[in-house]
Amino acid sequence: MLFERACTLSGHSDLVWNVCWSPDGSLLASCGGDKSIRIWGKEGDKWVCKTILEDGHTRTVRSIDWSPCGRYLASGSFDATACIWSKTGNDFECIATLEGHENEVKCAAWAPSGQYLATCSRDKSVWLWEVAGDEEFECASVLSSHSQDVKKVVWHPHKDVLVSASYDNTLKFHKDDGDDWISFTTLESHESTVWSMVFDKTGKRLISASDDRTLKVWKEYSKDNPEGIVVPGNDAVWKCVCTLSGYHTRPVYDVAWCPLTNLIATASGDDMIRIFSEDLTATDPNQPSFELSHTQNNAHMEDVNCVAWNPKVPGLLASCSDDGDIKIWNCSA
Repeated sequence: MLFERACTLSGHSDLVWNVCWSPDGSLLASCGGDKSIRIWGKEGDKWVCKTILEDGHTRTVRSIDWSPCGRYLASGSFDATACIWSKTGNDFECIATLEGHENEVKCAAWAPSGQYLATCSRDKSVWLWEVAGDEEFECASVLSSHSQDVKKVVWHPHKDVLVSASYDNTLKFHKDDGDDWISFTTLESHESTVWSMVFDKTGKRLISASDDRTLKVWKEYSKDNPEGIVVPGNDAVWKCVCTLSGYHTRPVYDVAWCPLTNLIATASGDDMIRIFSEDLTATDPNQPSFELSHTQNNAHMEDVNCVAWNPKVPGLLASCSDDGDIKIWNCSA
């Protein structure tokens, strides 16, 4: 496998927590401990910082996420708020500050429909915000099903179904049942904090990353599935069908599943990036096999916090670290 660094983007004056590509793949947003958000884009063949957003938060910016339409950027901060930024040309304006969480907001994520934004916090709660029109946001529900700090929220790629990961070692699924948002499925297998998770492009599989140094692949089993898995109610059952262990020597902080190449990238506390690929010769979909295709030693000088695949360019990967740098990599089989 070819894996090479295309460039290093420097500018943040503190650790960088999160990177996120715009839906069209042309812009990369980053955020970190310096309370700022940076927007990076290409000028010719060179990646440059196009905009710095500094007036939204008073503490570390932990998370950023682009809306599906690419017009809005949501940010979550240790100041217990989430901000909504509206993009016009190269200019961004903070149009809303969402308040309600009691502690640090760890993640903010847009639903694929663009109608909801989810936030999660150290206060153990998940909040659902509904886009009410005219760039207004209303709290639709507060979910308190986790017993500890909620680290991340991720939406199903095709449905308004939300998954949250927590310090309580579990993942939980949430949906709107018509009257309110409810938690309807809990996934338990990890032995420590679940830091991150991501669906594959079909939404029928999910991979989770944990402080226990493992990755776990989960598969959805719907009612009347041919495997004969018992589904007690109307909601699908999720089962762990594969555990990847022995590869990471420190916590796995993030995982990204590329919808274009099906490659899986991980970010770890051992300063490395790893690339996994699925063994397509495996004949039983209920017992998938994944192999380590590449290990990038010393990918960063300190913990790697996040990895993100470009949604339009196959094999283009961004990473960020406690060392304050962002790196862009080219990865191909």
